[in-house]
Amino acid sequence: MPDGELGLAPKEHKELRDRVRSRTLPAEDVRRARLILLLAQGKSYLTIRRLLGCNANFISRWKSRFEAERLAGLYSRHSGRAAEKRTPALEARILEWTRRSAADGSTHWSSRKLARHLGVSHMMVARVWRRAGLKPHRIERYMASDDPDFELKAADIIGLYVKPPQHAAVFCVDEKTAIQALDRLDPVLPLSPGRLERHGFEYYRHGTLSLYAALNTKSGTVVGKTAARHTSQEFVAFLADLVANQPRGKEIHMIADNLSAHKTKRVEQFLAAHPKVHLHYTPTYSSWLNQVENWFARIERDVIARGIFTSVKDLARKLMRYIRHYNRAPKPIKWTYQKWPRNFEQCDKWKLRARCWAEAGLARRSFRWSRNRGGAPAASTLRSLRPA
Repeated sequence: MPDGELGLAPKEHKELRDRVRSRTLPAEDVRRARLILLLAQGKSYLTIRRLLGCNANFISRWKSRFEAERLAGLYSRHSGRAAEKRTPALEARILEWTRRSAADGSTHWSSRKLARHLGVSHMMVARVWRRAGLKPHRIERYMASDDPDFELKAADIIGLYVKPPQHAAVFCVDEKTAIQALDRLDPVLPLSPGRLERHGFEYYRHGTLSLYAALNTKSGTVVGKTAARHTSQEFVAFLADLVANQPRGKEIHMIADNLSAHKTKRVEQFLAAHPKVHLHYTPTYSSWLNQVENWFARIERDVIARGIFTSVKDLARKLMRYIRHYNRAPKPIKWTYQKWPRNFEQCDKWKLRARCWAEAGLARRSFRWSRNRGGAPAASTLRSLRPA
């Protein structure tokens, strides 16, 4: 029998009451069920509006839908926005705007910022960027050498790595200056499950020192020495110690960068007094050719960056202890050559890099070294590195 204004079947009445009592249904479904029950009880629109906090249009809309479709009409009908399709035109538009400056003065676009500007979803922008290999939030830096003799100097150094002279020792020499002996004022909170090791922000600086290091390119062993300063006098003293530890009369080749302390008259006098010692300088802005820089990065990660030092002497002691332990199982750095892909013209990533290299005045070659893989470039390949 009809009940009130709408007329509900017993099953419908029971279903609506179950919905009203439910604690898991969405709030809007419960609200609509309560609306139909109030209408079935003969409540006026004014009473329903006060009880449910709705307007007359809401009551009329859901009443008419219930009368037309019964319980099936109480579900919302959100048309939603049409699914976006990644067309070539849309993709080209997103990529084109990605290369432009952001409208708000930012240095780069974010996916959501560009999506709002173009009127598309941020996931569409993210998919287009991922497909094109673009990462606007990241940046890489490079250093182009302006040395006119870059090819000759690089070939000389790489030749020492690849085919060193027989019965000669090759060392990569450099200094790591201004290493700070920092002591934490707050206790270090140790590593625990779900929590990183934590250091306090405040620290006390006891002083600084310099670390001279010479990497034997054949064995991988390191000769180290600490000094309070990093002048030419300390550099020559380190070279003298290095020569004294080698067999008498042995030919020694040393690779160093272009620091002013490496090119003083004191250094020239030392080389003149030791004709068996040869100093090879890296090209300007090319200290990456010096393999000892790789080892300096290692000791920075392992000892210096997170170290706690109670004094300068404590810093020196820990540095030398690390060198002794490292020399128990040294690993020589092997030079490798990374070729560019054969399908260079079809590879967008390498096209972009080629454009950057062209702007820097360099050709399509890149060098790196690795501890895991062997091999070496031929000296002739260095011709491609000649500045344009």
